[in-house]
Amino acid sequence: MTNNQTSLRRISPPTGFVRISFSEIWDYRDLFYYLVWRDFVIRYKQTLIGIAWAVFQPLFSTGIFTIVFGHWAKMPSDGLPYPVFTFSAMLPWIFFATGLNHGTTSLIGNRELILKVYFPRVIIPGYAVVGNGCNFLISLCFLFIMMAWYGIYPNIRILFLPVLILLTVMTAFGTALWLSALNVRYRDVQNTIPMLTQVWFFLTPVVYPGSIIDESWRFWVSFNPMSGIIEGYRWCMLGVNSVSLYSIMISGIIAILLFFSGLIYFYRTERFFADII
Repeated sequence: MTNNQTSLRRISPPTGFVRISFSEIWDYRDLFYYLVWRDFVIRYKQTLIGIAWAVFQPLFSTGIFTIVFGHWAKMPSDGLPYPVFTFSAMLPWIFFATGLNHGTTSLIGNRELILKVYFPRVIIPGYAVVGNGCNFLISLCFLFIMMAWYGIYPNIRILFLPVLILLTVMTAFGTALWLSALNVRYRDVQNTIPMLTQVWFFLTPVVYPGSIIDESWRFWVSFNPMSGIIEGYRWCMLGVNSVSLYSIMISGIIAILLFFSGLIYFYRTERFFADII
């Protein structure tokens, strides 16, 4: 006669100041994959041009900025054709801005899921940010085609591209962690996102080169993580030499600090989500 043994799993909150359990997040990776896939399918379901929207949005914005800033305002572009100069910056910016917007409102949008099922809540803003990576990769392929059209070919610097993509994700994810947690308690936060991204856009060298910023201000501008990251994309993909590597390093450090501080704050406040959401 054999004894039936029941496997019990005890769920308890992590102890200590940093209440983060990476092993628990890894255990729920299948849920993360499913949510990313569901978000991607829903986004393009019943659309006429499907995933072509991933290219159309940055391409349309690039066309408008090329006319306004490239032709009318005669904005310099570090010796590069203005369309490819702007398009290379629009890709990471749209990835960041869209991820920030979706991530900030993700907890409220998944209210029923949070109230009914237990899982690490950090997965929700995580999938909202990372899910936009599919659009980014599709647009990135189009950027390489555009570069070839203008006779621009990447060199050995292209090896730094994965690092810059990671920093972009960390910046969007870190900011979304802060704002999504705050948005649960203060719903005003989601209403400030359009204004925040608009101001942030013009403080970031997307439609203008960072080289036109006065030298006395460049150090302070580097504390905007997207500033150095976007200049890094131009440096590694387009071969722009006027980019300050020092500024890229500062922006990278700020992106890492933003990510980990957001993670800590999120975990220290998530215990109250179900009560007030």
